[in-house]
Amino acid sequence: MENKNESTTHEENRISICDVMKDGTSEITQKLESQVPTFVQNFSDWYTEYLHMYDDLFGTCYMAEKEFFDKLNLDQKMLKELKRNFDILKKTYLDGIDMSTNFFNAYTKIRIDAIKSFDNYVHVLMESYAKNLSQYNEYIKQFK
Repeated sequence: MENKNESTTHEENRISICDVMKDGTSEITQKLESQVPTFVQNFSDWYTEYLHMYDDLFGTCYMAEKEFFDKLNLDQKMLKELKRNFDILKKTYLDGIDMSTNFFNAYTKIRIDAIKSFDNYVHVLMESYAKNLSQYNEYIKQFK
């Protein structure tokens, strides 16, 4: 038979499955969230290097054009058609970026709404569970 001190100590040392899961999940989520600024900065640095590389590449291209391509005397109609084709390709890429961004924004909103709906559902479920448990406990007390 446990005495009151042992019972109190037992309750103080008791671990709840909800606490274990909540603490672990919260810690993981907070760790991921803390990495977002680093991720964004790395992504920004990566694209800065891309832009720098392209600026260098096309700067070199202008020099090569003066040295080599101008001497080829390329047909301006062909160059204008090349530019038109490149502009179509560029527009396709830019539209794709916009569509991807819009999709990700919508996807994120849907996920957030789903999480909020689940959270509301769990609250209703737990309130119902607590109410039923309370009623059950009252019913059991009648037979004690």
